Amino acid sequence: MLKSQSVYRVDAPGKVTGETLYAGDITPDNLLHGKVLFSNQPHARMISMDTSAAEAVPGVITILTAKDVPVNEYGLILPDQPVLVGLGSSNPHADVSRWEGDQVAVIVAESETAAAKARSLIQIEWEPLPIISSMEEALQDEVIIQPWHGSNVLKKYQIRKGNMAAGWDEADIILEGTYHLPFQEHAFLQPEAGVSYIDENGRVTVEVGGQWAHEDRQQVAHSLGLPEEEVRIIYPAIGGAFGGKEDMSLQIVLGLAAKRLHEQGINRPVRIIWTREESIFGHHKRHQATVYTKWGATKEGKITAVSATVHMDSGSYAYTSTKVLGNFHLMVTGPYEIPNAHIDSYAITTNNVPGGAFRGFGGPQGAFAAETQMNKLAEALGVSPVEIRLKNVLREGSLLTVQTPPPPGISMAEVVERCAAEAGWHSEQSSVNGNQFNSIQSLPGNPDALRKGRGIACSFKNVGFSFGFPENCEATIELHGKAEIERVILRHAGADVGQGAHTAFRQMAAAAVGVDVSLVELDMSDTASSGNSGSASASRLTWMAGNSIRGAAEAALTAWTNEDRPAVGHHIYRPPGTEPYDAETGVCMPNFSYGYVAEAVELTVDIETGHIHIDKVICANDVGKAINPVLIEGQIEGAVVQAHGYALMENLVVADGRIQNPFLSQYLIPGIKDVPEIVQSVIMEVPDPIGPWGARGMAEMPFLPLAPAIVAAVYDATGIWFDEIPLTPARVVAKLQETDIRN
Repeated sequence: MLKSQSVYRVDAPGKVTGETLYAGDITPDNLLHGKVLFSNQPHARMISMDTSAAEAVPGVITILTAKDVPVNEYGLILPDQPVLVGLGSSNPHADVSRWEGDQVAVIVAESETAAAKARSLIQIEWEPLPIISSMEEALQDEVIIQPWHGSNVLKKYQIRKGNMAAGWDEADIILEGTYHLPFQEHAFLQPEAGVSYIDENGRVTVEVGGQWAHEDRQQVAHSLGLPEEEVRIIYPAIGGAFGGKEDMSLQIVLGLAAKRLHEQGINRPVRIIWTREESIFGHHKRHQATVYTKWGATKEGKITAVSATVHMDSGSYAYTSTKVLGNFHLMVTGPYEIPNAHIDSYAITTNNVPGGAFRGFGGPQGAFAAETQMNKLAEALGVSPVEIRLKNVLREGSLLTVQTPPPPGISMAEVVERCAAEAGWHSEQSSVNGNQFNSIQSLPGNPDALRKGRGIACSFKNVGFSFGFPENCEATIELHGKAEIERVILRHAGADVGQGAHTAFRQMAAAAVGVDVSLVELDMSDTASSGNSGSASASRLTWMAGNSIRGAAEAALTAWTNEDRPAVGHHIYRPPGTEPYDAETGVCMPNFSYGYVAEAVELTVDIETGHIHIDKVICANDVGKAINPVLIEGQIEGAVVQAHGYALMENLVVADGRIQNPFLSQYLIPGIKDVPEIVQSVIMEVPDPIGPWGARGMAEMPFLPLAPAIVAAVYDATGIWFDEIPLTPARVVAKLQETDIRN
């Protein structure tokens, strides 16, 4: 039996003392240094490249370009992106840069200074091509950005459920809305970095921060034209990811450098570290999107019909856009039973920064539209926002918009009720900080300009990969000792990107074997010693790893009973299957598990300056089983702060395919003075019937409903709805000035 216990993080001592090495800290002997040259061209064809001046820089060892890449393509969903854009490539499309962050050369030198100087001397002639930076322009298909698709619509999904005419006829109120959702930068603590070399077994080895070691290995091996067993990926300490390290950044070019140097008889390690500006340029973002939607409801608040059209900017390459769109498509109607639904969702190719995985994976965008519509309906009907949700939320036996029931164990109603109770929803709003909020810290606030409000929203999200994508997770457990188990070794590839996964693994292994956690040793995130774990994404890792660990422990204990020493157990866990959307109706069984969350927000708005201060967030999150409560609280608080930035501050400006503010001095993320005054974590435990010890994934869920809850609270404070985020002071003031709310 697994006991909920807030044991200290297994990686805490090394990180506190500085002994733990992140990828950028690894400094082997005889180290070479690399720099990447970006195209800085949102859309252009390379005519020529001259590297002669760069090669003449003292200390330069080699310069690698497109012609040096054996198989010049990669991509998580589609291999639609060149490793290096340029001439003489195996890829006939590699001469065109479709994104300013496309990489064109890797310079390896004795020092970073020499590599940087050489990079600045590379001469490239470009033929400009039309830059398609808006989804509206892209949909005209006058310029096809990716010719192998034949259209700028990368993917379309549709749902057809029920009878829309009947649904609208039954409605006493029909409410339409158009919502605009922004890009978001991951802003993880550790920019991309890595070291590559040839290991003692002759394998191309890359030590790098990522989220799926075996997928990284597959992509590196494919691009280098090598069997997977000749490539090794090791994850050292990883300073954050949030989906931003799911796609390739340095993995392939580092492997390419090690391979080509080895072929030249140079067996020296190579390290590349991106600056923050390079990181912001060089990796994908949360997708910007527009949702056009219409909801109908009876006067009692029962939803009768929903239609929606989703336009999601996938940027220049596919990345995980088709999968993100799948989640968005499912969640744009919220965690509600909708009898009649007509949904069309499009991922649209542009020359903007690619969209990809980011905490919530399409869920935050869908939740913003759905929850704001629900709050607007509640206000228009004079119904409590809690009551209207309880009338419509998914319950056991409900049907999703894809016309199949959610898996057993649904707890959406209980989560909404608990959140409302903890927030004292039917009592007066509390005053956390009175009227002490100063929107400009150096100036006293004007009490007459402060308005208080509160709002609520809820959401659900899949645990695990969806829509027919094959799922599995491997674990190996070794039991050492004589009469009694004296030592347990867990080998697992699952990535700990800062969330504490390895600590939970250790706890689950101890519980599964039946020993104290102190006896468990970890061998983590090395493709040479562990089987495929799948990704640290989709709130799946604890859920999937826990089930694989239980299976491996059972096998090891059987071997132990048979007196094998050491007793070794290996297990590949495969969850229930899922199904892709039907092309015409959307009918499918999309997911095998969900997590459920509700959040209430209390805030203060300064109507003179437009600043918003979050006084309190109450987050009720059903985690199924709290394996490590302190780690769960950390995930809740971290997700709330990250969602706070998305809702109020983070404003990535992209114009003509170029990021205009690639610095944290211009792209503002929450600091200690910005975050909510109080985050109350309400940990609920309604067991998932097939989760390990009943656990559900939960890491993404607290992000999803915060922005719509904030918008509802701002409406409560000011009487004005905002259909676009972030709610920067300038945007808030501009809209408040349209109405004199002081009367």
